[in-house]
Amino acid sequence: MAPPQNGPPDFSNQVQQMIEKINWDQNSPRKIGVPVAALVVLLLIAGIALTGVYTVEPDGQAVVKRFGRVVRISPPGLHFKFPLGIERQYFVPTERVLKEEFGFRTVAAGERTLYEKRPTHRDESLMLTGDLKVIDVEWVVQYRIDDPDQYLHRVRDREKTIRDISEAVMRRIVGNSLGSDVLTEKRVQVAQKARDEIQEILAGFEMGIRIQTLELQDVTPPEPVKPAFNEVNEAEQEREKLINEAEKHRNKVIPRAQGEAQQMIEEAEAYRATRVNRAHGEAGRFAAIYEEYRNVPEITRQRLYLEMIDEVLPGLAHIYVVEEGQSQPLPLLNIGDGQPGLRIQRQGDQ
Repeated sequence: MAPPQNGPPDFSNQVQQMIEKINWDQNSPRKIGVPVAALVVLLLIAGIALTGVYTVEPDGQAVVKRFGRVVRISPPGLHFKFPLGIERQYFVPTERVLKEEFGFRTVAAGERTLYEKRPTHRDESLMLTGDLKVIDVEWVVQYRIDDPDQYLHRVRDREKTIRDISEAVMRRIVGNSLGSDVLTEKRVQVAQKARDEIQEILAGFEMGIRIQTLELQDVTPPEPVKPAFNEVNEAEQEREKLINEAEKHRNKVIPRAQGEAQQMIEEAEAYRATRVNRAHGEAGRFAAIYEEYRNVPEITRQRLYLEMIDEVLPGLAHIYVVEEGQSQPLPLLNIGDGQPGLRIQRQGDQ
């Protein structure tokens, strides 16, 4: 029996004490099993130590399974588990931004990134637009893992699923858009719409993935058809230019014609109102004169006569006064030569 120890007993000493308790014959061949048993125990201890401790890297989490069932998710750091395969951990890079590239592949990243484009890559990037144009769409999907449990267990081939869904969604959106829109001003809208739809489909699959960004890297016509494509674009630009010039001329001429028409209508309305008001005034004046004439006809007649003479005489060139008993008119005032005169006879003259 080993002597007692003051401190806490060592595990190896306890094993040795257990071995000494057995009544072994020193001359027996079984004494060979003592070092073998010790070696087995040491290997067992080492196996427990090695398989019971694990470390999770800072850029992810670990999904721990016990006999195939998820029991917990471990954050970054040092952790313990049941050894000897009872519990297993599976690292998931939840803090990394993962990406899938379409139409090209990144060969080397750095200050000057190198890309690779193969014919097989073109098969996933060549698309037909809504106006029957073929364009080459290269894009990148960047995503992060939100739920490690769903990411490991809901879908078997995760990367292929993401690629298939992304390509299907992008082809449908480009197929419903005009080629000129995808090439120019609506690239951002196409990317945003594709991102939202891909996220919605992945959420339905419960993949535990959140799409960070979707960027259209390069949208160009294929190399073999670039000359013809440029000619078509030039023709369309020329057509748009002519249409814009025609619209500009129309917008200039039609408002002017409408303004002139409105002016003529307003002038006619003003003239009508003037004539109607003048007619009403003349009618009222005539009625007032007639009423006065009925009251004092002689005075009214004389006043009307004088008003008419006052209105007519300033426009005459010659004035003649004919006296009673005279056969020739007597010139009174010679204002101009060769102008017609006015013959004025006294009342009662023939």
